[in-house]
Amino acid sequence: MPSFNLADLFEIVADAVPDNLALVAGDARLTYAELDARANKAAAALAAGGVGPGDRVAILSYNRAEWLEAQIAAFKLRAGTVNVNYRYTAGELAHVIADSGAKALVGERSLVARLNGVRGTLPDLTHVLLLEDGSDTEVPDARSYEEDVAAASPDRVAIERSGDDLFMLYTGGTTGLPKGVVWRAEDMFFTAMGGGRMIGDPITRPEEAAEVAAAGGLTIMVNAPLMHAAGVWICWAALTGGSKLVIWSGRSFDTAAVLGVAQAEGAQVMSLVGDAMARPVADLLTADPKAFDLSSLLVLACGGSATSPDVKARLNAALPNLMTILDAMGGSETGVAAAGIEPDEFGNARFAPREGMAVLDENLKPITPGSDDIGVFARKGRIPIGYWNDPVKTAATFVTDADGVRWSLQGDMARVDAEGNMVLLGRGSTVVNTGGEKVYAEEVETAVKAHPAVYDALVVGVPDERFGQRVAVVVSTSGEVTAEELRDHCRTTLAGYKVPRDVHFVPEVQRTPTGKADYKWAKATALEAG
Repeated sequence: MPSFNLADLFEIVADAVPDNLALVAGDARLTYAELDARANKAAAALAAGGVGPGDRVAILSYNRAEWLEAQIAAFKLRAGTVNVNYRYTAGELAHVIADSGAKALVGERSLVARLNGVRGTLPDLTHVLLLEDGSDTEVPDARSYEEDVAAASPDRVAIERSGDDLFMLYTGGTTGLPKGVVWRAEDMFFTAMGGGRMIGDPITRPEEAAEVAAAGGLTIMVNAPLMHAAGVWICWAALTGGSKLVIWSGRSFDTAAVLGVAQAEGAQVMSLVGDAMARPVADLLTADPKAFDLSSLLVLACGGSATSPDVKARLNAALPNLMTILDAMGGSETGVAAAGIEPDEFGNARFAPREGMAVLDENLKPITPGSDDIGVFARKGRIPIGYWNDPVKTAATFVTDADGVRWSLQGDMARVDAEGNMVLLGRGSTVVNTGGEKVYAEEVETAVKAHPAVYDALVVGVPDERFGQRVAVVVSTSGEVTAEELRDHCRTTLAGYKVPRDVHFVPEVQRTPTGKADYKWAKATALEAG
């Protein structure tokens, strides 16, 4: 019997719409039948290397069709996958692979070569399949992915799967070494992948996925790296709903090239990662509204990082057929947990919580709506099992309240307005404690970025002899503005102690490739500037 297992659901959809285009990635164009056959072959190639139920398969690659082939293949074998950040150093790569106990690695030659000097420290890793990427670097004890796939059988794996099979997400967080968040596949499907429907209520039977697919899917373009949750979640929402999935396979976000692909493929839904992707799109379309025919585009799905109100306004103006910009809030520990709504009167991001979401005080009690209390963003119900191989962090993040209800604490701090919506303040790990007052970085960043001359900004705390810490902001601009003008602007919406005392102008605010705030860089920049 099929289950809410991702491999089962994919096969149901592939059988329902075998000739529909499933995946476009660069030059690769695969129907559902072709993608299923390729994944079956990849599963056979992994099984030949000893991969079976409960094992882990690490994937180390930029966006490409084989990334998803390998993941589907692992799920067909009831193995889990380990998403590995391709920007990691050899030591970081070795940590993730060793910590996860990965038995197999599918990766691009130039990336896997980083492990050449540390392979001896990875006794569990016994099977390596290389994806060619133009590099000629020698990688010992490795096989060709394409050759093994070409020689393998296209027949499906005869195995009974379960919704209890594991889905792992390695996340770096803001501090410390990467850690693996472990979910049941079924819970991941319903909390982060749409539950079988991009729009409407989730499916109630696995077989219902065939009906949804037969009714016709959408054309969905994913620009985030698949190594991150924001990218892979939308991919699975597309593949379990019978949609045409287009993934950006460039090595970096090239705005014009991305919009060219969206135009050529007739993208109806496009994912962007906060201002890092949305702002350059808005800039290009504002400068040249007729550069691309994006009349097919109906929905922009933004997540992974904040999207500023001014950017949303410009996107809405530039895309006349756009129905909505969906802002999602969530994380590896909570899934997609809340939907963005209009900001509050001060410009702070607000989110309408999904079922099971709450803002909890230090006693794990929901805080009172309309109060000034600040709590931590949390989810109950379908939440992760815990962190892989880390009982201490599991106990700290996945907690049980006095009534026996288990919660996942994401780490974002928020208030709850009188209507029950969450007003996001920022991560607890980025709070600035100045003279005993707590200042949340994202609240100040929102105020700073509301100035029309500010392009981007990050807020950090720096040492202060009198107050312990003081608020500093690193700013890039698109117009003329002085530090004092920025402070005056912030005073209109922020209490005095929250207004940045230090303002450091830089040509460009550095963010991670997925648009997330690089607070380590921002703090180093602020400290160096003095």
